[in-house]
Amino acid sequence: MRLRTKEALMGMALVLPFLAGFFLFYIIPFAISVRYSFTAGVGGLEFVGARNYAEVFASHAFRLAAANTFRFIGLGIPLVMGLSLGLSLLVFQSAGETDLFQSIFLYPMVIPIGSTVMFFQVMLSEHGALNRFAALLHLPAQQWLDSGKAFYVLLFLYVWKNCGYNMVLFLTGLNAIPRECKEAASLEGAGAWQYFWHIQRPLLAPSFLFVFVMSVINSFKCYREAYLLSGKYPHDSIYMLQHFMNNNFESLNYQRLSVAAILVFLVIFLLVILLFAWRARAEREGKARRGRKGRGVR
Repeated sequence: MRLRTKEALMGMALVLPFLAGFFLFYIIPFAISVRYSFTAGVGGLEFVGARNYAEVFASHAFRLAAANTFRFIGLGIPLVMGLSLGLSLLVFQSAGETDLFQSIFLYPMVIPIGSTVMFFQVMLSEHGALNRFAALLHLPAQQWLDSGKAFYVLLFLYVWKNCGYNMVLFLTGLNAIPRECKEAASLEGAGAWQYFWHIQRPLLAPSFLFVFVMSVINSFKCYREAYLLSGKYPHDSIYMLQHFMNNNFESLNYQRLSVAAILVFLVIFLLVILLFAWRARAEREGKARRGRKGRGVR
């Protein structure tokens, strides 16, 4: 009994620095933000209820930023997940070159974001290399960074930078699938598509969940690219929620900043909860299906 108590105290001592930092830098600031979202004035001394939320929802800047952010997530995440899954399956087939391909596709994550954005600015600015090349072909110059095309430039940056990372995560899941599954499927006459859909896809469910969550998190990090490409007030097509929050922070409007941050947190939190619920339901259905098959065999 004394040994268990000693181990418990040692565990608490080891985890205490993490808990202290978590409460100091995450929980307490979040609680302050919640308080600010229901108050007004410097220091948040006046309680105003849901007035700040109503003002934020009525703000054209917030609605534009939210629409662009959800559009970016809705297009970017399926694109990066589908592409990275396809690449991981191709790399998995060429087992001898796995390390080489992983290094190549992970290279975009190593390049400093400032260098990447500078390259795109040199290529896509009004007098950049791409427009100069178009002039040689007597084609009109394009406003790549000051028109609706800026959204697709940012989308390409997101996919290019995160595809290799997601590919490695999928490869980890593929390597964890026992070889016996492939051999059994071959004996049953299953083709490549049948093997993927009925065996690899269900067994990759944990990887799908993790890659999805990481893709959502990384999609919010694309504010760096958007900010470096076009500054605090970019073209309307790439004005994101992070722009809205950053601009309100600079103007010391902590109430609107807090409201926007809480709304983003709630959306991500609900999305993750739904994904975990979907995963739990899929696991229950899979166990029930395997149980029915087992009873059928007996």
